Amino acid sequence: MKKSILIILLFMPMALLAQHLQKHQIDGSNTGSGLGTGETFNPFKKNEKDSTKSATLKVPQEIHQWKIDRRFGNVNPIIADTMQYMFQNSQQTEGITGDYNFLGSMGTPRLTRIFFNRETSTSFDFLQPYDYFYTTPDRFIFTDTKSPYTNLTYHSSGNKVDGDDRFRAYFTTNAGKKFGAGFLFDYLYARGRYDNQASALMNFSLFSFYRSERYNYHLLASRYHMKQAENGGITDDRYITRPEETDGSNSNFGTQDIPVYLESAWNRNEVYNIFFTHNYNMGFYRDVLQGDSSENIDEEVKKEFVKVARITHTLDAKHNMREFINHNSMNGYYATTYMPFDSVDNTKWFSINNKVALSLCEGFSKWAFADITAFASYTYNHYTLPDTLSDNTIESRKKYNEHILSIGGIAAGKVGNNIRYEIEGETAISGDEIGTFSLDGKAEIDFKLFKKDIRLTAHAFAKNNRPSFYYRHYHSEHIWWDNKLDKEFKTRIEGKLEIPSWKTTLHVGVENIKNYTYIANNAVAKNGGTGFAKSYSVKQAYGDIQVLTAALKQDFKFGILNINTELTYQNSSNKEVLPLPELNAYANVFIKFKIAQVLNTELGADARYFTSYYAPDYSPELGQFVQQNQADRVEIGNYPLTSVYANFLLKQTRFYVKYYHLNEGSGNRNYFLAPHYPMTPAVLWFGLSWNFYN
Repeated sequence: MKKSILIILLFMPMALLAQHLQKHQIDGSNTGSGLGTGETFNPFKKNEKDSTKSATLKVPQEIHQWKIDRRFGNVNPIIADTMQYMFQNSQQTEGITGDYNFLGSMGTPRLTRIFFNRETSTSFDFLQPYDYFYTTPDRFIFTDTKSPYTNLTYHSSGNKVDGDDRFRAYFTTNAGKKFGAGFLFDYLYARGRYDNQASALMNFSLFSFYRSERYNYHLLASRYHMKQAENGGITDDRYITRPEETDGSNSNFGTQDIPVYLESAWNRNEVYNIFFTHNYNMGFYRDVLQGDSSENIDEEVKKEFVKVARITHTLDAKHNMREFINHNSMNGYYATTYMPFDSVDNTKWFSINNKVALSLCEGFSKWAFADITAFASYTYNHYTLPDTLSDNTIESRKKYNEHILSIGGIAAGKVGNNIRYEIEGETAISGDEIGTFSLDGKAEIDFKLFKKDIRLTAHAFAKNNRPSFYYRHYHSEHIWWDNKLDKEFKTRIEGKLEIPSWKTTLHVGVENIKNYTYIANNAVAKNGGTGFAKSYSVKQAYGDIQVLTAALKQDFKFGILNINTELTYQNSSNKEVLPLPELNAYANVFIKFKIAQVLNTELGADARYFTSYYAPDYSPELGQFVQQNQADRVEIGNYPLTSVYANFLLKQTRFYVKYYHLNEGSGNRNYFLAPHYPMTPAVLWFGLSWNFYN
């Protein structure tokens, strides 16, 4: 009942706005592409027609979507999210192609097995394991629309006891050709297939934009509440792999009856984020002739704005409070207790970054062969941590401040029509990060070979970064460190070959890491040899670690039959501190056709697989993936997970039915995506996405 009331209250303003706009004619005759095209209601236009008196009202349904670069607000157009393909996998915490490890329930923390897809920074961010739900400004989608646009999406599985639900509402509207605004409401509630594993995640975001020839801005304000119950994993993997050796063989024994380590523990993240980027373009207008006099068409002179320079300012402010609560630990679960009088530990982080950039634009003269940007950035970080030791019964808080000033530059341009490049460099010149730097370069070349269009992309970087604050300082009830760490130096070179007509993509690369920084598992054997007590520290691998990767993506089509495959090979030179599966594979086989000429239908099955390896463990106390206990390691993998589905598209509505983990109980039954965290048992999923234009 409460959910229904919330949804009604949430959409009542939207419905009123849509009803108001419907009273006015919206002319959809302008079929030109580009942002901001089409007419909207103008209350000052005397000749505006009342569409309530028109028998042929036509609501425009054209939208344009884009993401922005979080450094300078540059616009990167994307295809509107109305695709039928892979919609049945869009809710998966393990990713659309299943390349993430996670804890088995929707919305739980995750970590990708594909090393080159991980963040290249050394940040130890409590939000990173929740990137399935938490959306950074450069991943948020802005929309320009000719009429108010709403998307409602709902995914559901299971029942009221152990089921998963996610509801997402996205609304946007334009007020004129240049200004747009909207909101996103996202709510996820997963009860958990295993005991004490529920997730409750909620996000509400407001956004707006203004785009013109001279001035542009993008604003995003978000508030996240993310709460995750922690069970520490199951106490005995045999409940999954060999239930006949446990009491789990009882026919009435369910997944929530399997014993777990923690009963009253959870992580909570409260996040507030304001992102604002704007720029002003300086330039001039020149005359451009339109039409063709050779065909007796009158020539028309049109004014075209030519950008000469651009000044940009970006503000990124965020406040994050992370809290771990544990009221009922098993005896001897932790090796050390630093705050015996406090069962709650938390940390707060406030950050504000201001960046100013000046750019000279490509193309305003024959000498302007590239976009040249110079920028300066200032970051202020404020952290608080508990500072209570065992001989003090009064909790105190310790505060840390960081000031970082850096400068950098970017050169981006074209050579002819087929070569594009971008080179970026940045270094800290004062403050706590002095001496850190990054140099990043990318080039794309389009050419023909044997009459085939081919794109070759090369990418390389060198980064010398200091491990983040939480690797250097962390205080909590059972984990405590203050470290002096060396900078982490990374170099990478990679290339990608794309042949669109063959539907082939080949990606190869190698990365070298010096002083690789990781969280070591220092579990201590309990007295009597009955397990290990948890203990962690931060360590660095002072030698070089190399990671080699090669990935092939190949799609096939034979009439209505489609076969899409992905295969990734990886090799880590130090598998103890940086374990990776050698092979990661995904295959999707489906037939695609129409029913009654209107219902687009996909019927298929998919499978994901990775070879066995000593995958990172998960620490509830840190909310992070960490090294496994080297004295008690377990392998996961070598288990294919298969699903079957029916996926449909009818006009503006997408919906699917999927039976997930069809092969549960077969093979070696080693269905873990993190050590001691079984993946979801077989379950039926349903999903619906509905677009409204009115």
